[in-house]
Amino acid sequence: MTALGLYLAKKTVNKAEVSRRTGISTSRLSELSLKESAHLRAKELYLIALAIDVDPCDVLKEIYSDVKLEND
Repeated sequence: MTALGLYLAKKTVNKAEVSRRTGISTSRLSELSLKESAHLRAKELYLIALAIDVDPCDVLKEIYSDVKLEND
């Protein structure tokens, strides 16, 4: 499961409802939730956050918390 998948599971999000509200297909939501190779687009993240009524920045910080700058 991806970081987004874990986040949505923790929030007990109904993916069918998110799909209906955002226009993102349920298969795409499943792909983003399950496949590490799936690349989440900024617009998708923003729409998902709006659909589940959370701040998009909070979602971004949560799912990319492991991303750090490289040391010079």
